Amino acid sequence: MGEAKQTLVSEFIFQGLSKSRELQIILLLPFSILYLMTVVGNLFVVILIITNHHLHSPMYFLLANLSFIDFCLSSVNTPKLITDLLKENKTISFWGCMSQILCVHFFAGGEMVLLVTMAYDRYVAICRPLHYTSIMDRQKCFWLVLISWFIGFVHAISQLILILELPFCGPRVIDSFFCDIPLVLKLACMNTDTLGILINAESGVLATTCFILLLISYTYILLTVRLHSKDGSSKGSSKALSTCTSHIIVVVLFFGPCIFIYLWPVSITWVDKFLAVFYTIITPLLNPAIYTMRNKDIKNAIIKLKNHR
Repeated sequence: MGEAKQTLVSEFIFQGLSKSRELQIILLLPFSILYLMTVVGNLFVVILIITNHHLHSPMYFLLANLSFIDFCLSSVNTPKLITDLLKENKTISFWGCMSQILCVHFFAGGEMVLLVTMAYDRYVAICRPLHYTSIMDRQKCFWLVLISWFIGFVHAISQLILILELPFCGPRVIDSFFCDIPLVLKLACMNTDTLGILINAESGVLATTCFILLLISYTYILLTVRLHSKDGSSKGSSKALSTCTSHIIVVVLFFGPCIFIYLWPVSITWVDKFLAVFYTIITPLLNPAIYTMRNKDIKNAIIKLKNHR
C-alpha cells in the first residue's frame, strides 16, 4: 500500500495564476524582475553585514539570517512559477511537490521563530540596555538562530510525514502555482477532514504562539519607549521606535497572509493565490527594503561602500 501511494500518481498539474495565456506572458517580465530584486536585495544585506565590522552585532546577525531565509523562501517556488508562465503544461513530480511542501514550511516556520528572536533582541536592547552585551552574547545569538532553524525543520517534517501517509490515486490538478498543503489534501483518495484539522492545528499552534510572543514583546517595548520619551531621552527613544516600527511592519507583512490562508474558514481561490504571491515574492522583497530605508547604520555602511569604490 505504501508503494502504491507513491506510484499511482507520479506528478501533479498546476493550473497556475491564470488560465489566460496573454496574462501569463504579461506577468513573466514583472515577476522575473521582482525575483531578481529579491535575490539581489537579500544577498546584498547578508554580504554587507558579513563584510562590514561595524555591523557585527546581534541585531544585524539576526537580520542577516532573516535576509538569507527570505532569499531561500522566495527561491522555493518563484523560479518554477516564472518558468511555468512560458509552459502550456505546468507539471511537477510527486517528490518535487513534496519537496516544495517541506521547504516552504521549513523556511516559513524558521522565519516565524526568528522574528520572535529578533523581538527578544530588541526587548533586551531597549528594556535592559545595561545587561544587553552579557545577555545577547555571540554564543547565545548562535544558539537562538540554530533553534529557529531546528523548530522550522521539525515543523516541516511533521507536516510532510502526515502528507506522505495519504493515498494519491486519481485527481492531479492543483489550482495554484505551487504545492500548498490545503490544495494537496483535496487530491487524496480518502476523507482528509480530520487530517486537515490536525495539520492546521499544528501550524496554528506555531504561528499563534509566535504571534502572541511578538505582540507581548513589542507592546512592552513600545510602552518602555514611551516612558523613556517622557523622561526626556527623545533621541534614543526615536531610534528605538524607528527600529521597532521596521520590525513590526515585517511581522504584519509576514503573518497577515499566512493567518488568512491557513486559518480563514472560507477559501477564495483568487484571494489565496494573491496572498501566496504576496508572501512568497513580495514580502521577501520588501523586508530588506524596509530595514535598509529605516536603518541608519546600514545606510552609512552603504555610503562607505560607495565611497570606498
